Amino acid sequence: MAADQLSRVFAALADPTRRDMVARLAVGDATVGELADPYDVSVQAVSKHVKVLTDAGLVSQTKDAQRRPCHLEAEVFDLMTKWIERYRQQAQERYDRLDAVLAEMRDDERPTKHRNRKQGAAS
Repeated sequence: MAADQLSRVFAALADPTRRDMVARLAVGDATVGELADPYDVSVQAVSKHVKVLTDAGLVSQTKDAQRRPCHLEAEVFDLMTKWIERYRQQAQERYDRLDAVLAEMRDDERPTKHRNRKQGAAS
């Protein structure tokens, strides 16, 4: 996925109305009119949202007689997931290394305290 397409996808999903539309399209295809139903905005405004989603590659429209249903393009989410997972995995590896260092520091600290107690008892 090109970096600018990834930017378009995240920008498209930054809007809560578009995220809601994506969630509804995950359940099934819908026309622009059907997508517009729950909102207090014009069909034209919803069409603009659909265009942003389409330009980002998240949604496609097909002709079905008189209808033009919107369809969610799920493979875009697979690509986004791979991008996100790469950075999540790197962050997890850093946390794992930090945990190992902290555990080593705790292990190094324990014998010192134990020796100090023995030395204090012998004196």
